[in-house]
Amino acid sequence: MQGRQSVTLVTEVSVSTLTASPVLSSEPELLADYACEIGENPLWHPIERRVYWTDIAAGRLFRYDPATGAHEPCYEGRTVGGFTIQQDGSLLLFMDRGTVAVWRNGSLTEVIPEIPAETASRFNDVIADPRGRVFCGTMSSSDCAGRLYRLDLDGSIHCIMEGVGCSNGMAFTTDHKTFYHTDSYAHEIRVYDYDVETGAIANRRVFARFAESDGLPDGGTLDSEGRFWTALWDGYSVVRLRHDGSVEAKIPFPTKKVSSVTFGGDEYKDLYVTTAGGNKKDENGQPAGSLYRLRTSVRGLPEYFSRIRQPA
Repeated sequence: MQGRQSVTLVTEVSVSTLTASPVLSSEPELLADYACEIGENPLWHPIERRVYWTDIAAGRLFRYDPATGAHEPCYEGRTVGGFTIQQDGSLLLFMDRGTVAVWRNGSLTEVIPEIPAETASRFNDVIADPRGRVFCGTMSSSDCAGRLYRLDLDGSIHCIMEGVGCSNGMAFTTDHKTFYHTDSYAHEIRVYDYDVETGAIANRRVFARFAESDGLPDGGTLDSEGRFWTALWDGYSVVRLRHDGSVEAKIPFPTKKVSSVTFGGDEYKDLYVTTAGGNKKDENGQPAGSLYRLRTSVRGLPEYFSRIRQPA
């Protein structure tokens, strides 16, 4: 998106009557069905030219190669709530108990062993910023609400927001002045002023609010036209939002819990979509827990590499 984007409050927009987007050139295509209970965090790896995603509940990572159509599980272990790609191509995993670790060639190196305040929780959604820091959110637990942290380049971590229901759907505008952050439990996507030099955020506004009947806004991403795309958990769909936060188009899916989206492919015109609920296919639809792809006529924005210093 060029220039600064204005945002306005959108109160309980209904998406039930909207139709598929004219920017699509295909229907949702099922790529891999691992029956993920919480399939999440799809992310294009531009070095490997593959897409990775996680099943949070199972502690598994998967990857798909569009050149061959091959897909495989590649990690199994502790919970991975989200991950970024480091500049050297390794994955930076955000786990339970506040643990952050580098995964490379099957081995883990801890950057942060744990966060004392998060021993009963886990990370949920994460994103690298233009400088290589990582914004990383935790889930609410029975003990406390979730938090949003910022992991700085030197490996230090800082709580920058308390009282979050469930962190999701984060993005940075191309002018580096605005930060998107979704609180799924509040049914809201919010925006903040963002200082790329310091990593500070300020001046929260509501960008979009969804009615309960539409499902929860979950993982999201921006495209090159500055439109925000969000998956709707319990909403059977992905929606594309205009600059004012109103819903421009709805893409229906044959499964209930659509969880996250990312652009990938050499031209960033392929939208990869994760779904959840594969442990209850009778309730959520037989394709529940699968990875999908949508061909689009718009370009997405490449995600930034994280540049977190690793222990010597």
